[in-house]
Amino acid sequence: MRLIKRLMLFLLTVFVAPALLTLAWWQFKERPGSWRAADWSASGVLPAASSDPDAAIYLMAARTGGLKGAFAVHSWIVVKKPGAGRYDRYDKVGWGSPVRRNAYPADGRWYSNAPWIVHAVHGEEALRLIPRFEAAIADYPFSHRGDYRIWPGPNSNTFVAHVLRQVPEFGGFLPPNAAGRDFAPGLLAIDWSEEAKDLHVTLGGMIGFAAGAVSGLELHFMGLVAGLDFNQAGIKVPAAGLVALRPSMTAEAREP
Repeated sequence: MRLIKRLMLFLLTVFVAPALLTLAWWQFKERPGSWRAADWSASGVLPAASSDPDAAIYLMAARTGGLKGAFAVHSWIVVKKPGAGRYDRYDKVGWGSPVRRNAYPADGRWYSNAPWIVHAVHGEEALRLIPRFEAAIADYPFSHRGDYRIWPGPNSNTFVAHVLRQVPEFGGFLPPNAAGRDFAPGLLAIDWSEEAKDLHVTLGGMIGFAAGAVSGLELHFMGLVAGLDFNQAGIKVPAAGLVALRPSMTAEAREP
């Protein structure tokens, strides 16, 4: 009985309390009442595609809408081939065709929320990886109508996580509040990435952990993630995301 009480106290302290505080912050944040009222226009975060002749790959994210925006971000992939005058954006969404190409501006706001660049590569490295990204996108196993669940997945972040696992050389990793990124079919899934030196263990995306050079240390509970990020020197706070320990961190570390 004492062990159960300690476990409950741990879950309340580490996962539930931070999530409720983020929910309270979200309630006071100005946001659109529906997707029709939301701003989906280009944000200007990305430079004009024609301004750089080199290839590029971007991992991007933005807070999503509605109540789930308190707990999660939406993520997507942007690719630019060398000499191209436009970007190609890939998302998985819950309406229409699940995997979409160029359905929105490459750096478009998501439910009026400005996106940020989580990770990017340019030049020769991007040129080398673009075919791998395209193959991973085409190989996504949940790419049909009906293959979408907001929680625990597979959802938009499950799609991007699949692509990143297939191309670990990219070096990008989804934010801790990209709910659905840890989903895996079946009861128990164990994944070891030799290239990323990362171990990921999950019970249906509900309970699990991750440890390694890219993940740092993570505990997963009901889609929430708590842990430490050693690469970017930050604390992974459930629902809030990465809280930076250095002021130079990018936008994802400053929310909220």
